[in-house]
Amino acid sequence: MAKRRKVNNLLGLAVLATVVQRPMHPYEMASVLRARGKEDDMEIKWGSFYTVVQNLAKHGFMEAVDSTREGARPERTVYRITDAGRAELVDWVRELVSTPQPEHPRFKAGLSVIAALSPEETETLLRQRLDAVERANAALRESLARHARDVPRLFLIEDEYELAVRDAEESWIRALLDELTSGSFPGLAAWRDWHNTGEVPAELAELAERGSTR
Repeated sequence: MAKRRKVNNLLGLAVLATVVQRPMHPYEMASVLRARGKEDDMEIKWGSFYTVVQNLAKHGFMEAVDSTREGARPERTVYRITDAGRAELVDWVRELVSTPQPEHPRFKAGLSVIAALSPEETETLLRQRLDAVERANAALRESLARHARDVPRLFLIEDEYELAVRDAEESWIRALLDELTSGSFPGLAAWRDWHNTGEVPAELAELAERGSTR
């Protein structure tokens, strides 16, 4: 079970993992995170960035060590990570790596109510998604191969994981499309009749009334 953290926004984790290298002011932290493409690894709402930095300092995970000013620009406070911040960073990463947590991808949400579509439209849309997934996978695979020549694998494993998940999705969509195309998908006729007649088949209506099938 996930711990209740004083700062639970994953952006806080990204900030701690950045300032662990050296003290930085918030603008520099944000620049480094953008340069690393951190928004591809986790949901980052940049509008809350300064609030997250302030909360990390408020709870003792970072501390101000200096202030700098460039020309007429506002003064910038430089922060460094504290011992408590290092401990929080390590503990947080341990939890994320070791403990599975419920995640709710948008694709899963759509699949959970896909009966709203006809089998024919479902097949068309899945082929559209498959084309997009194939292109994305090819691009990521090429990017990994290119970066592997210069970047240690330690800093690429999150992309390896993403590619593995995408490859699994691609294979699953292909298999489902094969079932829809061949007619071997269980209950396909009842699903099709539902959309042709507008009447929910008795067996499907019973399931809907009964609720969860899990």
